[in-house]
Amino acid sequence: MTKPKILVTSAAGHTGAAAVHKLLAKGFPVRAFVRQRDARSIALEEAGAEIFVGDLLDYRDVRESLIGVSRAYYAPPMGLNLLHNTMLFAIAAEEAKLEVVALLSQWTPQASHPSIITREHWVSNQVYRWMPSVDVIHINPGLFAFIYLLGLPAVAHFGMLMGSFGDGRNAPPSNEDIARVAASALAEPANHIGKSYRPTGPELISADDMAGILGNIFDRKVSYKDVPFKMFSKAAVAQGVSVTDIAHIRYYLQDVKDGAFALGAPTDHVLEVTGKAPEDFDTIARRYIKNPSLIYPGLEIGSKPQAFAFLFKMLATKAPDLDAWERDRGYPLLKTPLYSQGNPEWRASAERQQLHLLSPAKTTPPLQKLTA
Repeated sequence: MTKPKILVTSAAGHTGAAAVHKLLAKGFPVRAFVRQRDARSIALEEAGAEIFVGDLLDYRDVRESLIGVSRAYYAPPMGLNLLHNTMLFAIAAEEAKLEVVALLSQWTPQASHPSIITREHWVSNQVYRWMPSVDVIHINPGLFAFIYLLGLPAVAHFGMLMGSFGDGRNAPPSNEDIARVAASALAEPANHIGKSYRPTGPELISADDMAGILGNIFDRKVSYKDVPFKMFSKAAVAQGVSVTDIAHIRYYLQDVKDGAFALGAPTDHVLEVTGKAPEDFDTIARRYIKNPSLIYPGLEIGSKPQAFAFLFKMLATKAPDLDAWERDRGYPLLKTPLYSQGNPEWRASAERQQLHLLSPAKTTPPLQKLTA
């Protein structure tokens, strides 16, 4: 029996590329939606994927990308037009009469969050459940493991893991485990329709714990240094991280400190969906250290002189005024926002290890056309 073609968006991204490879390994024809033809997309093509170059904010491209497609892993790029982006895809999915969409979201979405991107994820999650004919599987991981490794050169050369995580704990998932959940659910979707999965690592750990793990890997003492977010943002700017990402990472780091990513974690969702236990931080870190581009494109451990040069560059970099940056873009800023831990409805969902959804799940049975 011919297997249905599956579209993967953001296919050169953290989870998209891994999802493409895992679906190909399962024997599915895959169309990889990318923004441009570059080394990453060429690697996907060489692996067997069909490459579609387009703009997820152009409905014509989205519509064309779904021709001949039955299922999709929709990983919206983090950006200022996330809601617009997700709604365009929902409309196109209905028009194309897709069987099912695996929607990548976040663990913390709720209506009062200070991050507009997180609030737009919350809106998207609600609307996708209202689609009349397309079934949905929610994939809602917490803070990814790679975030903790953005300062890898300082770990390798100075024995310092620097960040703004406080003593907050997390069970960070790998890009690959998130992709495995999405790929496995799409490969045999009937039992996953309407469900939400939160891929996590196998245990709750702190940044101090991670420093100890990294010390074992590098065979040297590594200490965690909690730095003010201003310092973190200077380093991120110097490294080339976009202000858009930095503006919202600050909120997620506060969620870490508040314990939002510890609540309801770890889950057994990776094992439940894929049949394989999730990777621990040691396994993840060893793979990413061997290939730092999995952490961030262009990231290298480099030499010690290069690490010192980056340190001086970081110190000379001006920290962005993120509040002014948001105001200048006309964000719908809330007068009294609540982080997720401050929202009792979100906390109740999190304690059940479920995504915060207000609308009831569809009561109709999964579409009969779904096949393995």
